[in-house]
Amino acid sequence: MSSLIPQDAKLEKVFTGAVFSEGPASDRRGHVLFSDCSENLIFSFDETSGQTAIWSADSAHANGMNFDAQGRLVVCCDGKNYPSNPKGGIHAVRRYEKDGTITNLADRFNGKKLNGPNDLCFDAEGRIYFTDPRYGDKSDIEQDVMGVYRIDLDGTLTRVIEDLESPNGILLSKDSKSLFLVDHNPDAGGARTLVKYRSTANGSWIKDKVLLDFGDDYGMDGMVFDENENIYVTGGSGVTAGVHIVSSNGDSMGFIPTPETPGNCTFSGPNLNYLYVCASTSLYRIKLNAKGLLTWS
Repeated sequence: MSSLIPQDAKLEKVFTGAVFSEGPASDRRGHVLFSDCSENLIFSFDETSGQTAIWSADSAHANGMNFDAQGRLVVCCDGKNYPSNPKGGIHAVRRYEKDGTITNLADRFNGKKLNGPNDLCFDAEGRIYFTDPRYGDKSDIEQDVMGVYRIDLDGTLTRVIEDLESPNGILLSKDSKSLFLVDHNPDAGGARTLVKYRSTANGSWIKDKVLLDFGDDYGMDGMVFDENENIYVTGGSGVTAGVHIVSSNGDSMGFIPTPETPGNCTFSGPNLNYLYVCASTSLYRIKLNAKGLLTWS
């Protein structure tokens, strides 16, 4: 095992009962929030009591989530149609304010609906980067590509990357010079890669290298950094299902198998050394020899 994973480390199931858990996000008060997108729910797991409660029963089909530097929850809301909501999600990025209100940050680009915001991260200035794929029914897509966008502090929405097939998980380095993106196209022969981009002098992004390629395997989803900017990315199915750990240059650093198909992960706990993993119906955690790198940490 990698030194990042203690020899006696055990993956512990702390919650089950979701349809497909996603978007774990650690707050400042000992809670891990996570979404159940199709069921329109956000749950909150209390790290002290071990209890899980519904945090929102009307999440607008929240998927990927993260707390910003001010402790506000920012969520990506899907655009896919669900049996409980045949009209589909709201195709938006939203923020839960401290006063209990919700701010709609982005739902259209060039006058057309976003496909279905999936996951997000922040840069040092507080700008939001998010991915906008569409899984499932694509008959009502209005955008011409599945892109990556940036929301500036003044609310301006800019498409920054448009050369991926189906962008999903996203991370931005501390110096804001490297952007890491999961390309997860579930179609036959589709891309299932983790790609590193680098910034240019004019502020654009170009592909640097492919860090992981899952080939015909299930592919990857959400991910998180530790403080050394190693990447913990969920992916695979069956024997390959779990958290795959690679350095920012693509060096293999370890693997944490999960008994269910994983969707996303984050660090939490008083020392930010517990990795929480959303995997299908459940939420798991494992104590590591690593400390998470979160926006508010």
